[in-house]
Amino acid sequence: MVEKGKLINFKVNDKEIKVKEGITILEASQQVGVKIPTLCHLDLHDFKMVNKTASCRVCMVEVSGRNTLVPACVTKVNDGMEVKTHTPRAIRARRMAVELLLSNHPNECFTCPKNTDCELQSLAAELGVREIKWEGERMDYPKDLSSDAIVKDANKCIYCRRCETMCNEVQTCGILSGIGRGFESFVGPAFNMPMVESSCTYCGQCVQVCPTAALTEVNHTDKVWEAINDPDKHVVVQTAPAIRTALGELFGMEAGTLVTGKMVTALREMGFDGVFDTDFGADLTIMEEASELIYRLENNKTLPMLTSCCPAWVKFIEHQFPELLDVPSTCKSPHIMFGTIAKTYYAEKNELDPDNIVVVSIMPCIAKKAEAKRPELTKDEHNNVDIVVTTRELGAMIKEAGIDFVGLSDSEFDKPLGETTGASVIFGTTGGVIEAAVRTAYEWITNEELEDVEFHQLRGFDGLRKATVEIGDKSLNIGIAHGLGNARKLLEEIREGKSEYHAIEIMACPGGCIGGGGQPYHHGNAEIVKKRQEAIYKEDRNKKIRKSHENKEVLELYEKYIGEPFNETAHRLLHTHYEERERI
Repeated sequence: MVEKGKLINFKVNDKEIKVKEGITILEASQQVGVKIPTLCHLDLHDFKMVNKTASCRVCMVEVSGRNTLVPACVTKVNDGMEVKTHTPRAIRARRMAVELLLSNHPNECFTCPKNTDCELQSLAAELGVREIKWEGERMDYPKDLSSDAIVKDANKCIYCRRCETMCNEVQTCGILSGIGRGFESFVGPAFNMPMVESSCTYCGQCVQVCPTAALTEVNHTDKVWEAINDPDKHVVVQTAPAIRTALGELFGMEAGTLVTGKMVTALREMGFDGVFDTDFGADLTIMEEASELIYRLENNKTLPMLTSCCPAWVKFIEHQFPELLDVPSTCKSPHIMFGTIAKTYYAEKNELDPDNIVVVSIMPCIAKKAEAKRPELTKDEHNNVDIVVTTRELGAMIKEAGIDFVGLSDSEFDKPLGETTGASVIFGTTGGVIEAAVRTAYEWITNEELEDVEFHQLRGFDGLRKATVEIGDKSLNIGIAHGLGNARKLLEEIREGKSEYHAIEIMACPGGCIGGGGQPYHHGNAEIVKKRQEAIYKEDRNKKIRKSHENKEVLELYEKYIGEPFNETAHRLLHTHYEERERI
């Protein structure tokens, strides 16, 4: 019987250390700073994901007393084990593994969407691969361009199966699996069906962990440039709260650096006619969502109420739990709300023809691309939002325009529809939407001023959290989940009638929008996502107004155009419905 947590002697490259029995050679070596190259391996411990397929054979090491090399990522240490990580034999084996992968990989690095950000490309350079020794037949599958969100290129799949682990174990969507055998094998939906016909939620976490460009977002940057350069179009852009905490990474800035002002300046230099903040839409969302929660509480309507800002999670419930479609809030997501107001109130105020307004959303989320195309999200035959680009796409556009982003001065968002609050900023992280809603619901229910607006019991990084918030004589039980696997657990409780919650916030991506599928690649470093979260809370603290219902421009919008929150006009403009979808 192995003693749990027992320390054993281990030697790596002649360094003697004591490690816990049962860990892998890779983990043990990392403890003393010995780097072993990996490719298929990915450890997102904070997100409860470890990919241990050992399929790439890049982490091969030599163990004394054995006649064969072993993969460090899955081989457990034992007492007295001695390992050499950089013997000529191990180095040759790694290089050969990469050369074999490259022999069946398209030679199109210059035009590849992940050029300079491809882990296979970086590893080939690191291992000194200078030629492809085994030229021969290559896979030749057509690209899957069926969806509005994700492009699948099976020819670039190296069968690391990271995407499969993320989709099946973390997100529990069950869309991706191995297809074919041997040389022809790749990962995709069952029977290689088009992505659009599957139950994919487009959360984009498969894209976030893919080491090559086998999975990427649908690129819409050309559409944006075309709109900007059309003299007949009035092009407005809005930026989600999570963008400002991550965009700087694409320009060499430290993770979590707030670049709000530089971002606004860059967007103006790119030629947008109006530069706005999706945070305005977030404040608007809270006005409706808090009203809906209070309405449900006071009228014994369906509880718990679930937030509806995340389109990937909405599509998840439509496919996986269609019997619960009366549970989510009917509120549109913030960027869709903003798009609606841009093509109605903003158009009227500025005497613009809605047909000539193009709304561009900069989002951390790939699913927003598909959300913008949902048929019910139109108003008088106008798309609420016309084009969605990710943080990565925006970074590419800024570079394409030759803008020195780091050297830019700060500037402010345009008015009207430009005032925002701290409550709207925290929408970008797990726990933020429900905290923003509670700040408003507290004052509306109690008619008392909330002195301390920070609800620390709603914050954190655990995938599943629960808290009780005292609002006057009411105790509000709140659940929070980020990652669709965690969401599934809460939804199963609701379906079984075991849920104790009044309100639940769900975000599809680990960490929330800060960890979205369209954000700069974190390459498995969860600390990057945590730094983005810290920046979100910093921006909230720096705001003069920190409650959505104190946003003067939002209040003016209700006074002059909508009327009371949650009324008939609000429902027509700011609310939506959901559709039962087949589970495939």
